[in-house]
Amino acid sequence: MNLEGRKYVALGSSYGAGPGLRPRVQGSPIPAGRSSSNYAHLVAARTGAVLDDVTYSGATVRQLRHGGPKDRPPQAAAVTPDTALVTITAGGNDVGYLPGLTLSSLPPALGALLRTRSRVASFVDPAQTDQRFADLGVELTGLLKDLRSTAPEARILLVGYLTLLPPRGVDTGALPAAVADWGRAVAERLGEVMRTATAATGTEFVDVGAASSAHHAWSAEPWTRRFHYTLRGGAAYHPDLAGMRAVADLIEQQL
Repeated sequence: MNLEGRKYVALGSSYGAGPGLRPRVQGSPIPAGRSSSNYAHLVAARTGAVLDDVTYSGATVRQLRHGGPKDRPPQAAAVTPDTALVTITAGGNDVGYLPGLTLSSLPPALGALLRTRSRVASFVDPAQTDQRFADLGVELTGLLKDLRSTAPEARILLVGYLTLLPPRGVDTGALPAAVADWGRAVAERLGEVMRTATAATGTEFVDVGAASSAHHAWSAEPWTRRFHYTLRGGAAYHPDLAGMRAVADLIEQQL
């Protein structure tokens, strides 16, 4: 696919934005956590595409489509009829994936101080999880249909989540084993929902989860970070530089 000089729009939340990975996109909002080393910037540099990166940490698929919080415009508005490529990584916030893992990894005293117990309980509750996934499927399919309608000639790639958690039986340290099991199940369901949404809308799924199974955060060559307290080298439970490069490679291969 020839992308030289053509418009490329990157949508998504922190897994696409790359908080903590230097350098930050000059002039971008600090809360967005938007890195010049994220996969979108790497793909644009390699292909010659003209990138409009509107990723924003914390965003949900509903916000990508409808806007918010407050007066933040929908990321989807950046896509125009002349757009040649769209990539999207989002959905984890809709189902509490990364928030649930992060809050569960805090020391008990700090967790109690921040009153996280009830939030974690809501994230791992089976009934609430099922409802969140049902809502995500509706919003994700709607978003992809909207984008296809706006840019009928564009390649629209829904980019999955890098494998984060190790196989069962590996000690996950600060992350309780029960929550790790929940996280594995959520990651698998995210891939299923994404695959279903792309099949229903004539768009494409980039299965980076399967491609990264040997590079989880506890592996010898990780593409994601374990729990830690700073953004240095990438946020906790998020891609590191190697992970962003790997995702860019997979997108290039698909293109």
